[in-house]
Amino acid sequence: MGKSDTATPRERYRAQVRTEIKEHAWQQIATAGASALSLNAIAKQMGVSGPALYRYFAGRDELITELIRDAYRSLADTLGAAAAEGADLSGLAHDLRGWALADPHRYFLLYGTPVPGYHAPDDTTAISSEIMATLLTACAALVPEAQAAQAATEAPFAAHLEKHRAWAGDHPAPPAALHLAMSFWTRMHGVLSLELAGHFTGMGFDPDRLFAAELDALLP
Repeated sequence: MGKSDTATPRERYRAQVRTEIKEHAWQQIATAGASALSLNAIAKQMGVSGPALYRYFAGRDELITELIRDAYRSLADTLGAAAAEGADLSGLAHDLRGWALADPHRYFLLYGTPVPGYHAPDDTTAISSEIMATLLTACAALVPEAQAAQAATEAPFAAHLEKHRAWAGDHPAPPAALHLAMSFWTRMHGVLSLELAGHFTGMGFDPDRLFAAELDALLP
């Protein structure tokens, strides 16, 4: 029996209102960006008073945190499910791109310009770490032990990452896999951010082909 099956009518109503508030919030973000998010404006759209909405979210920052949690959870579940079905790093890359293209505003809330004055709580970082762990596992599967050992001694940045791996948590990936994961993360997000921001518009090439070419250049 799921949690929703045991919830009281009051709890179900509260959940419905919170969902409606978040839907209006996403609409605001799509129109004016996350920095312009306003609970009072959402209250007006819903036909209720501003103070009424504060019974569901204590303020703008709590609402943004909930949206970020939802977005990270969505991406973590998307990549986690793909990995469980056998997707390799290439497959995960295309799933990442598909997720980003499906909702650019959700993508930019996570990987775009930080919202001024907002600081995400630690639990959002924990969810994002799931995403990185999935990618690290895929990267480690692509790096043979001999290559991993060689990279540790011959690739300066891989050796650097071996000593500066807080971003990887407790994942046991070898230096070469750390290097691959970091390169994947920066280059794939670089292409995605430029594409979603419209910087390729009018340039006359297919961004999908650029993404694929950058991915091919990364793969061992």
